[in-house]
Amino acid sequence: MSDTRRRVKVYTLNEDRQWDDRGTGHVSSTFVERLRGISLLVRAESDGSLLLESKISPNTAYQKQQDTLIVWSEADNYDLALSFQEKAGCDEIWERICQVQGRDPALDITQDPIDESEEERFEEIPETSHLVELPPCEQSRLEEIADLVTSVLSSPIRREKLALALMTEGYIKKLLGLFRVCEEVDNREGLHHLYEIVRGVLFLNKAALFEVMFSDDCIMDVVGCLEYDPALVQPKRHREFLTKTAKFKEVIPITDSELRQKIHQTYRVQYIQDIILPTPSVFEENFLSTLTSFIFFNKVEIVSMLQEDEKFLTEVFAQLTDDATEDSKRRELVNFVKEFCAFSQTLQPQNRDAFFKTLANLGILPALEIVMGMDDLQVRAAATDIFSYLVEFSPSMVREFVMQEPQQTDDDVLLINVVIKQMICDSDPELGGAVQLMGLLRTLIDPENMLASTNKTEKTEFLSFFYKYCMHVLTAPLLANTAHDKNSKGELGKNSTDNFQTAQLLALILELLTFCVEHHTYHIKTYIMNKDLLRRVLVLMNSKHTFLALCALRFMRRIIGLKDEYYNRYIIKGNLFEPVINALLDNGTRYNLLNSAIIELFEFIKVEDIKSLIAHIVDNFYKALESIEYVQTFKGLKGRYEQEKDRQSQRLNSFPTCRYRRDARSLDEDEELWFNDDDDDDDGEAVEKRMGDDFSDSYGKYMEAKKGKLYSLTTALVGLVDYPDDEDEEEDEEEEDQSPRKRPRLSS
Repeated sequence: MSDTRRRVKVYTLNEDRQWDDRGTGHVSSTFVERLRGISLLVRAESDGSLLLESKISPNTAYQKQQDTLIVWSEADNYDLALSFQEKAGCDEIWERICQVQGRDPALDITQDPIDESEEERFEEIPETSHLVELPPCEQSRLEEIADLVTSVLSSPIRREKLALALMTEGYIKKLLGLFRVCEEVDNREGLHHLYEIVRGVLFLNKAALFEVMFSDDCIMDVVGCLEYDPALVQPKRHREFLTKTAKFKEVIPITDSELRQKIHQTYRVQYIQDIILPTPSVFEENFLSTLTSFIFFNKVEIVSMLQEDEKFLTEVFAQLTDDATEDSKRRELVNFVKEFCAFSQTLQPQNRDAFFKTLANLGILPALEIVMGMDDLQVRAAATDIFSYLVEFSPSMVREFVMQEPQQTDDDVLLINVVIKQMICDSDPELGGAVQLMGLLRTLIDPENMLASTNKTEKTEFLSFFYKYCMHVLTAPLLANTAHDKNSKGELGKNSTDNFQTAQLLALILELLTFCVEHHTYHIKTYIMNKDLLRRVLVLMNSKHTFLALCALRFMRRIIGLKDEYYNRYIIKGNLFEPVINALLDNGTRYNLLNSAIIELFEFIKVEDIKSLIAHIVDNFYKALESIEYVQTFKGLKGRYEQEKDRQSQRLNSFPTCRYRRDARSLDEDEELWFNDDDDDDDGEAVEKRMGDDFSDSYGKYMEAKKGKLYSLTTALVGLVDYPDDEDEEEDEEEEDQSPRKRPRLSS
């Protein structure tokens, strides 16, 4: 359908009293047999699906607002709105609704929902008394007018009648004229009554009244009336703030007078709702729903009008990215773009997509690189908010931009590195900005939102880019704070920097690295082994901040949770359980979160029967752990160890020795192949090869040293032959899993 008069957006009001966009389509009114009546139908312009099917009920109250809106309620908690592209289409459907209900199309509301008792009384009222009789608009009658306005709020019928009366003979403007007179003569009693009157009129929740009250020549007088709250000793100075403090800055001159007026009106009405009016009580929470809708649809109109002005946006971004632009001017521009992005959230999805694509084409991302590097904290915060809108809209768009950067810039000014450095350098003691930026980084490196259908290589290319150009920036604080933590014997010591803010930052970095372990597999595995990263992380087990020690432990737990033998061999070779067990022993008999988390780590190894780790733990640490009896975890590890020894002893009696040597050699060859794979990072090739050689040599020496032990001699055979466990063994394992609940020990 090409008729733009019938083009509408469908909105529904959610539980938070915010309007949700349900789509764009074309509306018609036709008889629906199933509903047995004339109904409003909206079919989506994209695929013709039915967005709305609503019977025009004789008892439903419809409201026409702002010339292009029709709003109504179909249930207690289900409000609907149609936003028309053209006024003519709205008038046409409005006349159809009024025709079905037998109402006068000249009115902006058909009726209010009323209960049965009120409906009965309403039918008894003579037709001639359809309006409330208002007292003359005089100073001496202000108290009477205030009593009348406040008395009708509990009755939908009386609210409707009062609204109709106020819209006749310019009564609102007469009241505001009285306000100016009362203020001139300092009639405080009259001003207090006017406060009650204007507040009550707002609670009538009528769009037609809002159109009058929020017009240019009335809105400041409305604000003035609301300054004189009787509960206050001195009146507020809201008008002074709106006219002198809150100055409207046109970063680029707005030539459209209608647009400028709409921006002024929206800001002032938002100020009335958020600042001036008191928080509504439970009984008043629905009184201002029309005011919320008024602001919402104003914002939609503002964004649409700005988007259509191509010269305006082009000039905004030209100045934003111009090196000659002064810092103060750039601050104003970035704050404008932030507000512009915030307003865009009111747009329907397809229009919001077009909005952000327009920003991208105009150069918003290179502009953010400049702005996020400025010294002004407020500007950086605004730029972060803009960046969050872009990442939320399309992580792929941001990734595509940053992967093109290395060809034209150095690592220090890459957008992602700028974001990482801002996270690292956050001066907020609570690291509020760093937390926000960390969440954005996690979104960008999350493979789950890398769309294979549009770009099959996005995951591979972006992760290679990130680990080559950005990962060293992210881990720099972690490596710096664990760089000098080995004593002369090579043992781990206390980390050098242990203040609270640094600990918080390291915890954020560890949280992101833990996410990488879970989602990136190959890239993070190579990085961990090249940098010996887990050893550096476990230095933080010594931190006086328990939350940081837990983050380090969680990092190791996630690695072990993968049950990857390459990681297991890395842990064994580096003796990396030592700092964890030291932390457990240092914790003593305290029954706390750190104690529970460490026990859970070893319980996981036992339950999952990770044989190589079990053997390492029992061989090297069991003497230190056997005294811990308040859980059965460590005894269970020893039991698994003994069972495996028995099973391997049986296998030794079944196969010739030459078979073992050949298979063990084959396994070593496979291991060397993996460690000698080329890495994306050229600088890491030598390190990686050395790590591979070290692992191969160490593993061979380890096997030779353990020749005398049946268990260790056959470790290389694990996985070559799959033998089912004996039933007796399964029963033993079930008994071990059902260990008694851990209980705190008494300190001696």
